[in-house]
Amino acid sequence: MAMSVGSGNGSGELEVMSEMNTTPLIDVMLVLLIMLIITIPIQLHNVELNLPAGNPPPQTVIPEVVQVDINAAGIVSWNGEAISDREVLDSKLSGAAAQDVQPELHLRADRNAPYKAVAAVLASAQRLGANKLGLVGNEQFAQ
Repeated sequence: MAMSVGSGNGSGELEVMSEMNTTPLIDVMLVLLIMLIITIPIQLHNVELNLPAGNPPPQTVIPEVVQVDINAAGIVSWNGEAISDREVLDSKLSGAAAQDVQPELHLRADRNAPYKAVAAVLASAQRLGANKLGLVGNEQFAQ
């Protein structure tokens, strides 16, 4: 704590000012802040994964590939054959899911296809247990 001497009240007498000097307090607070910043652990932005070691065994059976297309009008086709309603698609998806070696479903949606149609196919595949599903032709959406 420091004291400063004022200019007085005009009578020639010096008046003592008893205000606290905050400079050392600010210095101590800055040192504590720097120590806090230094001691905070560094946040790493990575995800640790436990990946299997070794090479996977070669496939004994090559799975069948089924091309599922959705055009701009929202019409779904299975290997080039147009599907009229959702029940036919569900029966084909459940038949594919029931096979011992599930076929790979390659879903290719047109750039102007309604999202509702694509979401309905994805939801049906998930609900019926068709696990091998891939989105093909996504490079058209990069622009």
